[in-house]
Amino acid sequence: MVTVLIFGLTLRDALGETEFDLVISGPTTVRKLLESNQDRMAPLLQFLANREVMIAVNKKVSGEDTVVKDGDIVKLSHQSRTSYDGTRDIPV
Repeated sequence: MVTVLIFGLTLRDALGETEFDLVISGPTTVRKLLESNQDRMAPLLQFLANREVMIAVNKKVSGEDTVVKDGDIVKLSHQSRTSYDGTRDIPV
């Protein structure tokens, strides 16, 4: 089982929950974990596609291709793509 923790009001509002326990059959990537649980995680996939999610696995900053295994904790938090002057600060 992998525990997924959701941080930031934007993601919490989109998903309606702050914590998920997801059962996995073996090691997988963060992206595959989310895609294989679309019934609960579908709203998050658009934020992921827009590069608006910061991912940490077991307290280490990670990416969507990071491998997760049974017992891991995945933390997802919203990060805005807009800088203070209104321009995008992360290239697409």
